[in-house]
Amino acid sequence: MKVQIYDTTLRDGAQAVDINLTAEDKMRIALKLDELGVDFIEGGWPGSNPTDKRFFEDIQGYALKHSRIAAFGSTHNAKNAAETDPNLKALVASKATALTIFGKSWDRHAVEALHVELPRNLELIENSLAYLRPHCQDLFFDAEHFFDGFRANRDYALECLKRAHQAGADVLVLCDTNGGTLPCDIRKICDAVLKAVPLARIGIHAHNDTDMAVANSLMAVQAGATQVQGTMNGFGERCGNANLCSIIPTMELKLKKQALPKGNLPLITEASRFIDEVANRVPFARQPYVGESAFTHKAGIHVAAVVKNSSLYEHIDPEKVGNTRQVVLSDMAGQSNILFKAKEYGIPLEKGSPETLDILREVKEQEAAGFEYSAAEASFELLMRRALGTTRRYFSLVKYRVLDWKQADCEEPLAEATVMVQVGGNVEHTASAGLGPVNALDNALRKALSRFYPRIAEIRLLDFKVRVLNSKTKHDTGTASNVRVLITSGDLHDTWTTVGVSHNIIQASWQALEDSVNYKLMKEDRKKLAGC
Repeated sequence: MKVQIYDTTLRDGAQAVDINLTAEDKMRIALKLDELGVDFIEGGWPGSNPTDKRFFEDIQGYALKHSRIAAFGSTHNAKNAAETDPNLKALVASKATALTIFGKSWDRHAVEALHVELPRNLELIENSLAYLRPHCQDLFFDAEHFFDGFRANRDYALECLKRAHQAGADVLVLCDTNGGTLPCDIRKICDAVLKAVPLARIGIHAHNDTDMAVANSLMAVQAGATQVQGTMNGFGERCGNANLCSIIPTMELKLKKQALPKGNLPLITEASRFIDEVANRVPFARQPYVGESAFTHKAGIHVAAVVKNSSLYEHIDPEKVGNTRQVVLSDMAGQSNILFKAKEYGIPLEKGSPETLDILREVKEQEAAGFEYSAAEASFELLMRRALGTTRRYFSLVKYRVLDWKQADCEEPLAEATVMVQVGGNVEHTASAGLGPVNALDNALRKALSRFYPRIAEIRLLDFKVRVLNSKTKHDTGTASNVRVLITSGDLHDTWTTVGVSHNIIQASWQALEDSVNYKLMKEDRKKLAGC
């Protein structure tokens, strides 16, 4: 059975306090949603702002492969006739093939928010939909605050739906606008609606204020709803809207109901991350199905089982939603973690071998000291290859010195680093200034090595994070604690993360910088061996 997916990321999702989408952003997201294969893309409210008006104009120049564009608005103003209402005229002028209007279905909202009598509110619903019916292919009615309205005045809420159905609405969308309804009540109320309006099709539009929006949407589908409205990644006002990235895979893989065109489900992870990127948001790693951690395993017992049969600790194969399985290293790691990563790196290791046990012991010791290899896989790969003697020693530190001083007539402190390293039989002694001590140290190291390894000029520092770890003793102050430094670096093709730990932030930074350079040089050697 096919269930329509109605995406409202561009309208309801954009109402989140930390999201501001331009017309260009909306266009990029719309094209990605069309590629994913959602049935309807709600572009916004064409009568409310210039950005939405421009989106509806621009989208006319694109031939979408699957999705239909929907325009959103309200029932007409009580002081106007439907035929003269500017909001309804703007909906028609948008040229969207699907039109959605919302109306009050909670008697208190009609009286206290809209300031109209209850019979007049019914007229607004019926007249607005009747006016729009000839101007669109699909017509939807969002019954705002329906579940609260049903509990407060069941007969009136149902009458709102009946008037909308009589006026030609294709789908009556039941809205949990306050997000406070529980799944058990969703099912009961949906059953009552289908009994009261037996020829109608219903949809669900849930908000997440009790963290129930996904569950409520799925419960409505099980009750007979044929349209689900939601947003990608759960974007939306307050606590957000129903998350389509959870709803769509659950419907297809668990409820066996078609939501996307056949074969499109593996596109959902990439679409989720693309939309986060356009919205300038950091993806939520623990998001079900599409999050980076959704199929990541850390505990050794779990990894050992997953290697034998992934279903022992995974409810689906990650490939079904376009995600990947990952194994990370920690002090909870077992041999299975080491062997899994070794296979990933193309390193032959056997369970119980001295090399495997040595690597496992070193990982546990280093993690106990504060190293975090789950977040710094480049450092782990170097650790593994060094233990096996399969990587070169590109350079060794003789000494470094870092000076950081402040002059009264300078706004910022001044930093300078001196580095002495040995490369083969050569000793290089260089100095460099920088914007801070770590930058000065990085500059001096590159300067010392550039004659031998010119490709290190491609390295770019992308991120630098420092975390204070727990103090060693009860007598230590916070400033005497160990710190962990994570450095993310990149070149023209790849990114990688390295780690360093010490009570001295400069030393921790040196460890991470040293690993970053070594990892780049190791990559270059492997490219040469592969003939690239």
